[in-house]
Amino acid sequence: MAGMNTLSGVFFDLDDTLYDHLTPLRNTLQSQLNLPDTFNYEAAYQRFRYYSDHLAAIQKDAFAAHNVEGQHRMRTERYIRMLKEFDISITMQVAERLQQDYLSRQYDIALFEGAKETIQQLNEKGCLVGIITNGAEAHQQNKIQALALEELIPTELIFITGRVGWDKPDPRIFHHVLSETKILAENAIYIGDSWRNDVIGALEAGMTMIWFNHRHADRESSHLPHAVVRSYADIQSELLAEPIYR
Repeated sequence: MAGMNTLSGVFFDLDDTLYDHLTPLRNTLQSQLNLPDTFNYEAAYQRFRYYSDHLAAIQKDAFAAHNVEGQHRMRTERYIRMLKEFDISITMQVAERLQQDYLSRQYDIALFEGAKETIQQLNEKGCLVGIITNGAEAHQQNKIQALALEELIPTELIFITGRVGWDKPDPRIFHHVLSETKILAENAIYIGDSWRNDVIGALEAGMTMIWFNHRHADRESSHLPHAVVRSYADIQSELLAEPIYR
């Protein structure tokens, strides 16, 4: 872990790091498929995120990342692949219905317990706090507004890849943020839940990485995060145990 007395900035992922991204998916699956409370929604969510990232990478490699039809296919296909692992077969039409219902629930969200207080404490200690999130600008901005995050973090410190031009884990998005904020990589911490996007991306950009592994996911490569945490109490212990100076 970088020395806390030299820390300049802390950057957070958004989806499933600042708020519970599982809630909209659980509500969609229960509403549309009548799945019981005993269904393993936690495991389903992990596979849903895996296929979201995996299929998005395939789309990008095929130069179709910004193709509307390609994005729609990816966003529906992830339901088919995820549910198949739980012995549930659905048609593309059902997958499309799931996606539409899921979209309607995307902004009925709330910050994780302790997230607001953590950001407030970092701000009070003079630390620059920002967000780096993958996604379309309007979509992610709506989530940010639903969470009232602009009351905690200045707009100029919220970096949405759909606006900037590079998606995590591309190190260029992290380098861009560091350049814009005039922070050295060794003096910055990134906190996120996704191994593929957050852990790999931040480490390869030279930042200190705290893996918010509250889903108890498995490591997907040999990369080594500087710390692994399960809750915002853990995050506070990592960040606020010593004074932080800008």
